[in-house]
Amino acid sequence: MSGGDRQFGAVTVLIGEKNGKYPHGNSLWVQGRDTTAIIDPSLSVVARADELRGRADLVIHSHVHEDHVAGLHLFPAARVYAHREDADGLRSLNGLMDIYGYGALTPAMRDLVTSTFHYVERPDTQSYDDAAVFDLGGTRVHTIHLPGHTRGHCALLVDPAGVLFLGDIDLSSFGPYYGDAWSNLDDFEKSLRRAGEIEARIWVSFHHVGVIEDRATFVAKLERFAGRIAERERQLLAFLNEPHTIQEMVAHRFLYPAHATAIFIDAVERRTIEQHLERFLESGQIVREDAGHYRARD
Repeated sequence: MSGGDRQFGAVTVLIGEKNGKYPHGNSLWVQGRDTTAIIDPSLSVVARADELRGRADLVIHSHVHEDHVAGLHLFPAARVYAHREDADGLRSLNGLMDIYGYGALTPAMRDLVTSTFHYVERPDTQSYDDAAVFDLGGTRVHTIHLPGHTRGHCALLVDPAGVLFLGDIDLSSFGPYYGDAWSNLDDFEKSLRRAGEIEARIWVSFHHVGVIEDRATFVAKLERFAGRIAERERQLLAFLNEPHTIQEMVAHRFLYPAHATAIFIDAVERRTIEQHLERFLESGQIVREDAGHYRARD
C-alpha cells in the first residue's frame, strides 16, 4: 500500500486524491484471515490499478453512486454486495439511473458514469440487509442501515479494529446531500442522529475529512454537518420574503457555488428545494401563490 494510507489493524484506509474530494474518495481495504474485502472502490483505487487489480475477494458498497463504484471493474471475479434497496443500481445501468431520477439528464448521466467513473453492470450483485455481517476470518464487517442519501445507504463497522466507515455522511462543509430521486431529507436527519450513537474508535468518511481518531472531534464535525440543513432552511426562508418560483430558487443556488458546472446541479438543487418547500407548506411557514410562486407567510 502507499505511504499516504492509514492502517488500523486489519483495515487500511486508501486515502484518495485531495483527501477524497469529489470525484475521488477514500476507500477501505480489509484483510481478513480468509477473505480480502474492499469497501467503496473509488477513482483513487482506479489510479492504483496496477497495485490492486484482482486482489479483493469481496466488494462491499455502502451505497450505489457513481463515485463509490468507479473501481468495481478492477475486481471481475470478486463477490459483489450492496444493500437490497440500492443493489439494482449495480445490476444494470438503468437501475443506477432510477436512483438518480434526473429525467431528461439520463443520456448525459449514462455517458458520465461510464466514461468518467468506469461503470460496469454487475448483474451478479448480491443484496445484504440492514444488519448483515461479513465474516472475513478474524475480522467482521457489520452493516448499519442509515438511509437518506440513498434508500440503501449504510455505515460499515469493521471489528475488532473499531473502524466506522461513514460512506457519504462525509462531514464536509457542503453538508448532507439528499438531491436524488431516492434521497429523503427526513430519513437523512434520523440517520445523522443514529450515526452519532454508534460505538467506534476510528471514523472514516468517503470524502474530504478522511480519518478521525477522536470521538469529540467526530461529534463536533457531525453536528456541523447536520447543522447545514437548518442553515439551508434559514437561507431559503429569507429568500422567500419575496415571492419566487422553484425555477428562480434553483437559479439562486442554495447548494452549489455559482461557478459549478456539473450537469446534474439544477436537478439536485430542485429536488433538495422541493423537500424543504414541502416542510414549509406543512408547517405553514410559506404559502403557495398563483403562477407557481412561493413566499414566506407574513
